[in-house]
Amino acid sequence: MSHHHGHSHGDGHHHHHSSNKKALLSAFILISLFMVIEVAGGILTNSLALISDAGHMLSDAAALGLSYLAISLGERKATNAKTFGYKRFEIIAASINGITLLVISIYIFYEAVQRFIDPPEVQSLGMLAISIIGLLVNIAAAWILMRGDKDENLNVRSAFLHVIGDMLGSVGAIVAALLIYFFGWGIADPIASVIVAVLIVVSGWRVTKDSFHILMEGVPDQIDMKEVKASLLGLPKVTGVHDLHIWTITSGFPTLSCHVVIGPKAAHDQVLSEAQLLLHDKFGIEHSTIQVEREEDGCPNPHNSCN
Repeated sequence: MSHHHGHSHGDGHHHHHSSNKKALLSAFILISLFMVIEVAGGILTNSLALISDAGHMLSDAAALGLSYLAISLGERKATNAKTFGYKRFEIIAASINGITLLVISIYIFYEAVQRFIDPPEVQSLGMLAISIIGLLVNIAAAWILMRGDKDENLNVRSAFLHVIGDMLGSVGAIVAALLIYFFGWGIADPIASVIVAVLIVVSGWRVTKDSFHILMEGVPDQIDMKEVKASLLGLPKVTGVHDLHIWTITSGFPTLSCHVVIGPKAAHDQVLSEAQLLLHDKFGIEHSTIQVEREEDGCPNPHNSCN
């Protein structure tokens, strides 16, 4: 029987974290300030497209704020009660954020339907000016987040997706404002807001689905369970693999545990280190717990077949 785990989350991890934190905080401040302007502008110009874009920006600001908080909390040390520290908070934050997006989009759909029935007067020039500034703010926020580590971190990625959706929302509001100004098409306003709401649903659903998958201890998308098992079975002297579990603690932190059965002449420690190396090099799994059993000892757990 043996237990081993490797952890080499060194300076690289820390460097990503500080650049992520800076990026998230800067984008949060930028978007929060503009969101207030956009809500006021939406009310003054009577534009649902602006208000729905502000709704999207509110969710952006929440996403960025939660992500920043999550990374800050995630840096807190593990305790005896919370052996992984607060790393999971990031995923909980992402799921709350995803659900919030879905709720906001329902509200926008409802409002838009009212406006299709009875299109109100919209001040198109004010709407145009605010939506152009909104587009510039979003481009700036997206650029800030691009410099963070969005491929590795679910929260930075969800915040980035929000901002991209927002950019499209601002483009929609610009187009609607131009249509209202030149052609008097008041209906362009609710149409633009419905398009924004659809974008919000898409990003909200994606973030919610990804975060729930992690909370349900699902296998990380980039790792193929069958391939991991086949690779372990392919090691010399390994005759069986069972009780294999792969899950994610938080973004970029896959974890594995399994039992490996070895033949009678196999060197226990050598098989263990070969398995560790394979998991690390081929699948990027740094944190693994492997129990090695000899064939002749039989399977310690009668409920599991040893393969």
